Amino acid sequence: MKKIIYTLAVLAASQTLFAQQDSTQTNNLNTVIVTANKFEQKQQETGKVLTVITQQQLEQNSGRSLTELLNEQTGIVINGANNNLGTNQSISIRGASDANTLILIDGVPAYDASGITSQFDINYININQVERVEILKGAQSTLYGSDAVAGVINIITKKKGIKPIDGYASLSAGSYGTINTAAGINGSRNGWQYNAGYSYMHSNGFSEAYDSTGKAGFDNDAYTQQSLNASVGYDAGKGFSIRAYSHLDMYKAGIDEGAFTDAKNYNLNDKDLQVGTTAGYSFGKNKLIFNYQYNRVNRSFIEDSIDGQSYQNGMYKGYSHFAELYGNFQISNNAELVAGTDFRHNSTDQSYLFVYAGTPYPSPPLGADSAKTNQEGLYASFILHNISNFTFEFGGRVNHHSIYGWNGTYSFDPSYKIDEHFKLYGSIASAYRVPSLYQLYGEYGNRNLKPEQSQSYQGGVQFTSKVFTARVTWFKRDINDVIYFYTDPSTYASQYQNADEQRDNGVEAELQATLSKRVNITANYTYVDGKISTASDFTGKDTTLYNLYRVPRNVFNLQVNVQPAKGLYLAVHFKTVSSHEEPAYLAPPIKVDGYYTIDLHAEYAVMKQLKLFSDFMNITNQQYFDILGYNSKRFNFMAGVRVNL
Repeated sequence: MKKIIYTLAVLAASQTLFAQQDSTQTNNLNTVIVTANKFEQKQQETGKVLTVITQQQLEQNSGRSLTELLNEQTGIVINGANNNLGTNQSISIRGASDANTLILIDGVPAYDASGITSQFDINYININQVERVEILKGAQSTLYGSDAVAGVINIITKKKGIKPIDGYASLSAGSYGTINTAAGINGSRNGWQYNAGYSYMHSNGFSEAYDSTGKAGFDNDAYTQQSLNASVGYDAGKGFSIRAYSHLDMYKAGIDEGAFTDAKNYNLNDKDLQVGTTAGYSFGKNKLIFNYQYNRVNRSFIEDSIDGQSYQNGMYKGYSHFAELYGNFQISNNAELVAGTDFRHNSTDQSYLFVYAGTPYPSPPLGADSAKTNQEGLYASFILHNISNFTFEFGGRVNHHSIYGWNGTYSFDPSYKIDEHFKLYGSIASAYRVPSLYQLYGEYGNRNLKPEQSQSYQGGVQFTSKVFTARVTWFKRDINDVIYFYTDPSTYASQYQNADEQRDNGVEAELQATLSKRVNITANYTYVDGKISTASDFTGKDTTLYNLYRVPRNVFNLQVNVQPAKGLYLAVHFKTVSSHEEPAYLAPPIKVDGYYTIDLHAEYAVMKQLKLFSDFMNITNQQYFDILGYNSKRFNFMAGVRVNL
């Protein structure tokens, strides 16, 4: 059935649809990027594997969430992207755990120092506040430090406008009582630059947990999100510029007790505040950049059971400081150096109370005066351009952590341009992930934890012509001292420990085809495999098993973009996902069936400043599980209007 639907979708699209030429050029080699080496360069000038979600793509998906769009990118699986809004978003790049993906906001690491891992909650980000997204895959700790094991996702927010006064507004509404609205103003004049934006989203939602009986009366879990951002900058001339910014993001969400289990009064209330400044100084072809950011996360939840038997209340606060000074130095026409130093401080306040039948069971609180860590890093990367058609990027970092001490990484990224069409590229690099504050200081913490250390390899070939851009990448990742949660089967005592070795590998394939001025097709395929080895205390031998839980081995995406008439844009998106395994406590894993979805997007430009759009998602009304026991969206739609000044 899946093969039949896939074939019909491709045939229908190829025979009847006509697309804009540049609507989804995510791998356009002339696209200017910043994430690969921390300075502006064209995508064709680096051998690193990087994908860009453009501003045009974001505007064409303004009725959706950012995670839904990320979930369609090569090598990325986000558990929760298609579940109820407010669900925990677990990001996996190339099969790695979510803790091994580093989220950047405008190039600055974003942390949740209060979490079990330190990964930033992407629920805070409203797609209407984003200018573009750059996804850089492979080990990136040399330039970006901890957690950049499988890759980084750089979310670049909207900033200045070109005119003195510019702006936008959008409004959309649709299924589940969802409304999404945003407005912003920006501009530049006499060296001054400014931007301010606000977005609001609300959804009545549906039950987070799946009712297997269909008769239990699970209630809907609502979601409300608000985002406010503002920035002001000044170009003082003579190469000096400075910018100050702030982001305030918050959401409230109803959640359920667990898989297949409803909860009537279980609510989250999360807030994230980021304030910072960035300053730049250019001299000749060289540039110095200084960044400072303070990030405060406030998370809380309350569950008050209807029968009055149980009550729980958790409060989690995280505080992060990040400071960085780095430079891009032009040594010659073919040689550049990126070098810098950074400082990171994380601390947390946490408290948790559980009451059952009138008896309180509090967990030991954590205080920011004791639950804290510092890191200092020094890094450099040297880039040689077009030396007999070769490009070499190699660098290293030394890092000092206030608890476990010193560690280091290196990276080597060569590429070779065979001719105007073919390019070979590769990478050998190491990376690391430090334990989170909770894993060090929490109820199950272990102050003797070591950082995860990884070794990554990737290589591939890219073909480019006026009609096609294709890229095939092989990757392999080995992680030692994996941090995992261990429970003694006899005493049930639990603690975070280092013990296992993780081995992952796979292949990615990407294609873009501009068949005419009106026809554009993009497709991607990802295969991942992985296993974990654990030494046995009884036999002394290693036990090896597949463990990429909730990560399908095979994912395929196809999108056909069309422009059948002036001002009218259409897109068809088809996705198929193979089965995956769900972990089970003290039992074999559970196999969860694969699925497919088909989405339709339509957009009409009434005039240059006014667009109407609509999205119809999962139009065949598939029922499937990314996380067993939690509902995913069935057929749903959003429609709205966007105005640009």
